[in-house]
Amino acid sequence: MKEFIKDQLKVEASGSRHLMGIAAANAVAEKINELLKAKQFVNIIFAAAPSQNEFLDELLKRDIDWTRIRAFHMDEYLNLDADAPQGFGNFLKERLFCKAPFKAVHYLNGNAEDAEQECLRYADLLNQFPPDVVCLGIGENTHLAFNDPHVADFNDPLLVKIVDLDNACRVQQVNDGCFARIEDVPTHALTLTIPALVNTPFAFAIVPGEKKADAVKHTLNAAISEKYPSTILRTHPDAILFVDDKSGTYI
Repeated sequence: MKEFIKDQLKVEASGSRHLMGIAAANAVAEKINELLKAKQFVNIIFAAAPSQNEFLDELLKRDIDWTRIRAFHMDEYLNLDADAPQGFGNFLKERLFCKAPFKAVHYLNGNAEDAEQECLRYADLLNQFPPDVVCLGIGENTHLAFNDPHVADFNDPLLVKIVDLDNACRVQQVNDGCFARIEDVPTHALTLTIPALVNTPFAFAIVPGEKKADAVKHTLNAAISEKYPSTILRTHPDAILFVDDKSGTYI
């Protein structure tokens, strides 16, 4: 494993996607258990994407008292069928939430009658149970959650908002095998904002695969700006970026 620091961002490059999943799970489990020694409950935001599969599989193997964990997810499509497997809440329910006895799981409802009210409801939950840990990915266009470059705001006054998805983001959903055609990918979503993510004390970014190589390159080398939203991770006081041999090609 290769390790280095860029600005404030720690980077751990593993030799394979599987080893990256193990490294990320070890780090996250260690932090959760450290926090549980000091707090009754730990609040965690999880990303939903195929890039997280190895990490989530490994995390479930770790010795964690899940009954003391409150879970959130960071984004959800608007107006996708409630039982669609592409729904991020459904993805996490299948991969993680139904496999461990969480204290609570708080779902974003992309089919709420009033999407603006849903944003406020979820923001209230985040204020009531401030996240301690965020486990996130980075998009092919360097988005964090659904904060694509054209809607990302490092000083966003909101915690949760409605966004339209840019073309690169929607293409990624096809590349990931989540949808057969770009026409099937929803055009709008609910997302936690950049401040909601980066103001979380401990951040772990899990970013494998050759399609993420350019995004990792920009994350580490581009000027810190909303043009490449993931560059904000380089300002986080306690964040680790995990990459594999494919996504870390340019490291």
